[in-house]
Formats: sequence, structure tokens, C-alpha cells
Amino acid sequence: MSNLQLQNVTKEFPGVTALKDVTFDVQDGEFFVLLGPTGAGKTTTLRVIAGLTKQDEGSILLDDEPVDEFPPAERDVALVFQQYSLYPTMSVYDNLAFPLRSPMRNLPEDEIKTKVEDTAEILRIGHLIDRKTAHLSGGEMQRVSIGRAIVRDPRIFLMDEPLSNLDFKLREALRVELQHLQKTQGSTTLFVTHDQIEALTMADRIAVLNRGQIIQIGTPEDIYDRPATTFVAQLVGTPRINLMKSQRENSTLQIEKSDLHLPMPPDCGVPEEILLGIRPEDIDIEPGGNFSGQVALTEPLGVETVVHVRSGEQTLVSLIPGLVNYRKGDNVKFNIHSERLHCFELDGNRVQED
Repeated sequence: MSNLQLQNVTKEFPGVTALKDVTFDVQDGEFFVLLGPTGAGKTTTLRVIAGLTKQDEGSILLDDEPVDEFPPAERDVALVFQQYSLYPTMSVYDNLAFPLRSPMRNLPEDEIKTKVEDTAEILRIGHLIDRKTAHLSGGEMQRVSIGRAIVRDPRIFLMDEPLSNLDFKLREALRVELQHLQKTQGSTTLFVTHDQIEALTMADRIAVLNRGQIIQIGTPEDIYDRPATTFVAQLVGTPRINLMKSQRENSTLQIEKSDLHLPMPPDCGVPEEILLGIRPEDIDIEPGGNFSGQVALTEPLGVETVVHVRSGEQTLVSLIPGLVNYRKGDNVKFNIHSERLHCFELDGNRVQED
């Protein structure tokens, strides 16, 4: 496999800057996820890497070699699309064999047969080998689509939201299979998604992209535990992080429009006014809690319950284990893990430690 580098890549379309000075690297054998909302520039990034779209500025390097002037076929990258991109009248076998029969490869049929059968076994679609792809389920078609990439043994895999068209259960199953496949094959993979669960569970590292710019790069733990901006903080985590204006009062923080006074976290720096972030799982509803509020809403999820608690004019969202019997209007006590608070400037950037 190979390593990939993007150096200061910029791409503009009429009236839109799709990518602006994008720089990151994907190491050999790494599962790297590009996470961002619709319109962030994720697909444009993949198309630039694959050579399907030419960047206006910057450079793409594979194994430290610039490939900006290489046509797509010579870059030897495999792109797996959100849509399945299969030939519906062909069998699974012929779909998998198709890239190996191209003039650039022109492999003998016995070698093609071996590669196709090995790939089908890896993806557990050997029993479908003679079936037309038009007669497959969505999950089976996506496995074949992934197989068309694997069979080529490319330098790097580029995956453009390959699981987004599948239902939840199938998406969950294929997510686990893709992780296992990537680790056992040691493949270098750049995986694009807008789904924070996919990013957090699959990635070795994540790059958060918004409006064509890289906002933060780090491990899943970095992105979740130390988000660089409020955008990143709200992008990862379900339910969303609580964000509230707060003022410094001596050694405490007063949350605006509430009765909540919290100890000043050591990394909240100098600002007199901040945006305070509290993850829902860091609010514990318990009889001996230091704070009081009223239940505004409960959302039972089975293994856990989302509880909305009013304090003054503020509503805090708490995530607690199991099912609970709270009703709207119930008075409750709660604690907040002050050591896990997140402090942001009013412009959305994380407060820098002194």
C-alpha cells in the first residue's frame, strides 16, 4: 500500500470555493476518515485525489511523488462510490473481473479467476458469484462494489460514503466488516462520511472538513474530548453537546439565565465571557446532586434515556443509563462533571490554556 499527501489544495467552481488550502496526510495502512456535513467539500477532495477533478492550486503526492499530471488510470487508486456503480446485466463474477480485463492490466483468465474467487471469499459473496447484480440486495451490491476495488489491489482506497444508502442494521454490520477487512489487509483507506458514528468508530484519525477548510485533525479521542471549535463539538456526540453563554465570577462560572454556578475549569483561560460546553453524559441525575431543576422532556432509548432538565431559562440535555420513570415537571437533583467541561471563545474557537 501507499501513503498519501495533500499539500495546500484549493479548488474553485463558479461562485464557490470548494476546497481552500486543504492539507493532510494519510499514512501507509491507515484508516483515515474525512468527516463533514453535506457541501463541505468531501467528494471534491476524493475526485481531486483520483484525478477526476483538477485542483487550481496545491499538489497531490502518492509515496512522496507528485501525481498532479497523472491521468486517473495511472494513479492506481480505487474509488468506491455511494451509488453501487455496477453493471446490472453482468454476473457478480464479471463485475469483479471487469477492472482486471482492462487494457492496462490485461491479466490472463486463470489469474483473474483466482483474484475474483479470493475477493469473493473475503467479502463472503462467493455464493453469489453467478448471480446478476440486478438481483442482489443493497448490502450485497455494496459488497460487490467494494470487491471491484479490492480485486485491483490499488495503492489506496477512496470511499465516498459507501454505507449511506443502506438501512441502519446493514450499515452497522458492514461498518464492522470494513474495519476488519481494512485491518487484516493493511490497506491505506480514505473514507468520507457525514456520519459521526462511522467516523468515531472506524477511524485511526479524523479530519473535520467544513466549507472546504480543514478545521481539526486528530484521533477520535482528540476530536471528541478536545474539539477545536464549537462546530466540531456539535458535529460529534449524540445527543449534541450543551452550549451556553457563561460569565466568569471570581473563581466560578455563572451559566447565563440559570442558577448554575460551576467551579472555574483550569483550561478556561482569561475571557470574562465564554461559551461553555457540557456533554450530556457528563450530567448525572442523582438524589444527592448539587444542582436542582425540573424535567422538561424524556426520550427513552432503551439502554439509555435522554432527559431534558430546566434550570431557570436554560435547558440542559442529560444522557443517563437505562430507562427512568421521570415525568414532565418532576423536580430532580443533578451533578455536572466540572473536570470535563469545554470552554470556547464567543467566536467558537476553543479557549487556549494559559
